[in-house]
Amino acid sequence: MPEFWVASGHHLTRLDSAGRMLVTDELLLAWLARPEIVPPVDACATERAVHARLMANPRAPVPHLERAAMADPDARENWDFFLTLRDTLLAAGTIEAGYAQIIQDGLRLPVVFLNQLVQLILRNALDGCQDAQVIRAAELMFRPQRSHIKDGKLLLADEELVQALEAEMHTSPLTAMFSGGIDSLDVLGGGTEWTYWSRSDAHTTVLNFGGDPEARKGLAQAMAVFISHMTGHSVTITPQTRADDIDLRWFVGLDQTGTAIGNDLWKGAEPRDTMVGLFRLDFADPSVMLSDLAGHPVWLILGLGADMAVRVKPQNLLTGLPLASPESLH
Repeated sequence: MPEFWVASGHHLTRLDSAGRMLVTDELLLAWLARPEIVPPVDACATERAVHARLMANPRAPVPHLERAAMADPDARENWDFFLTLRDTLLAAGTIEAGYAQIIQDGLRLPVVFLNQLVQLILRNALDGCQDAQVIRAAELMFRPQRSHIKDGKLLLADEELVQALEAEMHTSPLTAMFSGGIDSLDVLGGGTEWTYWSRSDAHTTVLNFGGDPEARKGLAQAMAVFISHMTGHSVTITPQTRADDIDLRWFVGLDQTGTAIGNDLWKGAEPRDTMVGLFRLDFADPSVMLSDLAGHPVWLILGLGADMAVRVKPQNLLTGLPLASPESLH
C-alpha cells in the first residue's frame, strides 16, 4: 500500500478495537517538539521547567498557577492551548472522540491544532486508499488552497506553498524567471497520479478542481469517509454540475462563503458566482436523520473566498448534519 502524510504522526498512534486512534506518549512528545511549544533560548525558568517535565512525562499535570508564572504572555497562551488540547484528548480517549468533543464544546484552539487533528483522522480513515485524487482532494479539509485560473479551469494549489513561491519571486526575480511560479507545479491527473505518493508531505501537486471530474469525486469520497468514520453513519456524496432546481430543504456550507451562498439560495436569490463546488449527500439509512428530512438530500456548498482561497471547515460536516441524535458523533 502506498504511504502518505507521514508528517501527520499517524505512525505514532495505536488503534483501539473500534479502529480509532489512541493518544500515545509518542504522539504527545512529537507535539511537544513543535516550534510553537519548544521554549526559545530566552525563555524563563518556569517555561523551561514545564517543557522538561513534560518531555520526561507528557501526561504530567501542569497547574494553572504554574502557567501563570511564565514571563512571556505568548508562551502562556501557547501552553494553555496545548494543554487544553492534550487534556481534552486524554479525557476522551481517542483522537476522534477528542476532536468531536472540541467541536461540540466550541473550545477555542488555534487552527493549526485543529488541522493537525483533521489530518490525523483522515489519515486513519483513508488508510489503504490507493486513489491519489481522493488523497490529494482530502488535503482541502486541513490545508487552505489558493485558486488559479488556467485555460478557463479552476486549479487549486496549496496556499502555504504558493505563499513561499510568491516570496521567492519578490526576493529573487532571476530565480522566479526560470521557476515559472505556480505554473511550474504539476497538475494531478492524466497519468501523473503515481507521482503524488512520494511527495504527499510536500503538498506540491495542483488539483484540477474545475476541469477534472475525478478531483471533485475525490473530495466527495474523502468527505463521505470522514463523516462515516466520525459518526458511524454511511453516506454517499456525489458532485453536482448545476445549482438550479434543487430541493434545498437542508444545506451545509463547507466554508464561510459556501454558507452565504446557501443562505442566498434559501431565500430564492441568485446564487453567487463564487460557488466552486456543489455536492449531494444521501444517508444510507434515512432513519438517522431528523424525521421531517428523512429521505431528502443534504446539499454541501463550497465557495471561493474574497482572497481567492478555498478554506474548508470540516467541522461543519459534523455540526451541520440533520442527525436525529447528534450525540452519535464519536
